[in-house]
Amino acid sequence: MNRLAGLRRLWRHRRFRRLLAVRIATQSADGLTQVTTAAYVLFSPQSQPDAWSIVTILAIALLPFSLLGPFVSGLLDRWNRRQVIVVTDLVRAVVCLSLGALIVTGVRGGWRDAAFFALVLVSMSLNRFMLAGLSASLEHTIDPDEYLTANSVMPIVGPIGTALGGGAATIARLTLSTVWPTYRADALLFTVAAAGFALSLTISLGFTRDALGPRADAARPASARSVLGGLTAALRHIAARRPAAIGLATIGVHRIWHGAASVGVILLFRTYFHRVDEVTPALADLGVWGAATAAGFIAASFVTPLLTRWMGLKRWILVLLVGCGVFQIVPGSIFVPVALFVAAGLIGVLAQSIKICVDTLVQTHIDDEYKGRVFIWYDMLFNVVQVGSAALAALLLPPDGASTTVFVLFGVGYLLTAVGFALATARIPAAEFARDDARAAPGAA
Repeated sequence: MNRLAGLRRLWRHRRFRRLLAVRIATQSADGLTQVTTAAYVLFSPQSQPDAWSIVTILAIALLPFSLLGPFVSGLLDRWNRRQVIVVTDLVRAVVCLSLGALIVTGVRGGWRDAAFFALVLVSMSLNRFMLAGLSASLEHTIDPDEYLTANSVMPIVGPIGTALGGGAATIARLTLSTVWPTYRADALLFTVAAAGFALSLTISLGFTRDALGPRADAARPASARSVLGGLTAALRHIAARRPAAIGLATIGVHRIWHGAASVGVILLFRTYFHRVDEVTPALADLGVWGAATAAGFIAASFVTPLLTRWMGLKRWILVLLVGCGVFQIVPGSIFVPVALFVAAGLIGVLAQSIKICVDTLVQTHIDDEYKGRVFIWYDMLFNVVQVGSAALAALLLPPDGASTTVFVLFGVGYLLTAVGFALATARIPAAEFARDDARAAPGAA
């Protein structure tokens, strides 16, 4: 009841409602852009997709802003944030129109491929900058005592927007590709994404120019040297807070196996279950797999708070890691679509539950003055591991992804991670490990 009352109170703020609408619109357009990019690179009859193509997409999407973010984000404390949102969405609309124009002829290779990936790099990097700007703007749309409630809503709303855009892109691609060449369908979807960014821009213009900050007396952004010093200090702080350090290390290793197995599944649906020219059924199957994973993620937000309170945070994380290993081996190493769909849902619940638990460990064990910098490290770890796991899959898997041995190896990797976690936490009492976990409300992460 208290949570519902808090949500009703948030909804009364006109600025918060508008900021929420901007986030849904911009992330829906971004989800559409991401799915269309992946479809063009991996799901076109003209392409011969392999794991290294996936590595390329992930590297472009995740690495640049992960490395530059700590330095660039300081500009959000100096520049007018409403204008940042407006200009960012305007640039992304132009980028998407350019992408559509670039591929509409169906000609590939040479400078066109280089230009395509350069434009995608700009779009993906601006997305991260945009989300940072929206997060920094939140405090100007609510009352000071509502920040925790609002901060539990925004991380849920964003992925919903991305899922809406990505799901719409998948359905539209499947429909259009039955009557048009796939490259023409992708060009149209990039144009629709541009319209989505234009919608977000229009909603943003409803804010007055100074509505989202920063305040006139806000501190100037730190120098690169001080940023590096702050990140180093945050690393020392993490090392001194063993539960948080173990949690971050655990999710880093966990994501190696999760990411590598995901790349293997994409290859299976693209080139093992279907011929290279069977784009539509391959994309449809992968859409079902993605929906099963997303359902697992959503279920985790309901399951984790209940089981954490019952089992305790330490024991629940151990159960989750073991569960990932078991389900990765059976049914996750059975090369039948239905088995992989079931595995996606089960592992989706467990993987997202691990993230919620680690978020809780960071929130409860890291001092407030270090949390921002620690979450920067968290973000960088997550993204670098995602790219590294795809590279591992590219090295270990055959071109069609069909290696039972390697998939079982990923399951064993989960189980070894569970053993490492158990050994690392053996001397930490459960109450100390889960300090204030009830107050932190894991389901809100």
